[in-house]
Amino acid sequence: MSDLNQLISFVSLHAAFAYAAIFLAAFLEAIPILGSLIPGSTVILALSALIPAGNLQLTPVLACAIAGAVIGEALAYSIGYVSQREILTSWPMSKYPAVMAQSEEFFHRYGTFAVFFARFVPPVRALVPVVAGALGMPPWRFYPASIAACLLWAPAHALPGILAGTAAERWGMKIEHYGVPLVGSIIAIGTIAVAIHYWRSSRNAAVSRGIQ
Repeated sequence: MSDLNQLISFVSLHAAFAYAAIFLAAFLEAIPILGSLIPGSTVILALSALIPAGNLQLTPVLACAIAGAVIGEALAYSIGYVSQREILTSWPMSKYPAVMAQSEEFFHRYGTFAVFFARFVPPVRALVPVVAGALGMPPWRFYPASIAACLLWAPAHALPGILAGTAAERWGMKIEHYGVPLVGSIIAIGTIAVAIHYWRSSRNAAVSRGIQ
């Protein structure tokens, strides 16, 4: 059996690992700075492409993505709420002043709606929860917006993967043939996008330090 078939078979027989990866990807995306470096949304989209073939089930995929996102944002918010503004100038946030300034501006401009919309905006997704806590947003305003966003974010990222997998199945392609190339391509594109964003953030931070 080829390595390709072995990987597909592994996912089929050990779907729990895929569900765990989806939970972890969604969770890490809400962690300050780290979430900006990990293509969590891309992982969820890619693994969702395996749903039409029956390798993964829709309900667990959505449940793991939603749970990971909600818990991750809750943790980030709690850290900010306890630490207050001190966390915004601490490592590693202090290394990315441009991104932090963008996140604070986003939060001040949209208030509670910033928590909701940030879940769909990669540059600030990993920072707005901690910023919201650090700037004193009360829990009764943060959690409803955060949970509502996560409930919409998970299916919004799973659906494109499902459509891609469904299209491949209708074209007569078998999961053994399209699974790894499709999933790998999606993850590669997401990784490149994250790398470009990280490079631009680093460059902006260097420029800001040079100006100061």
